[in-house]
Amino acid sequence: MIQGRTRQRTADALDRQLPRRPIDMFHLAGQALGDPGLELEILRMYDEIVSVHFARLGMAAAKSDMLHHLHTIKAASAGIGAFTLAEHAHVMEREIAADGPKDPERMADIEMAVSEVREFIAEQIELDERRLTDG
Repeated sequence: MIQGRTRQRTADALDRQLPRRPIDMFHLAGQALGDPGLELEILRMYDEIVSVHFARLGMAAAKSDMLHHLHTIKAASAGIGAFTLAEHAHVMEREIAADGPKDPERMADIEMAVSEVREFIAEQIELDERRLTDG
């Protein structure tokens, strides 16, 4: 019992000290079965999906459209390990489902998370391309 609490406190302390990445690469590696090439392909596809659905979310006026785009962003983000973005989309999805308005502050949170994730993906792709050319 004491060991479990100590381990949790240590994990919590490390969690506060380490910078958070927009994508949990350990989660993604598990999804890609440890294949780095597949990880990059997943990131490329995800980048396209999140870009398209975020743009459409911004233009959506109908509740059903907003819910569709939010759900897609949430599910795709959770699938690759972009948990902060998934959580923002989840919160807004619940608010819209409960007949709440499209909150500009919540949209700004999602936009920031989308930007962070897309920048991170671009960096990962650039690192891989550099690694291949430096080979």
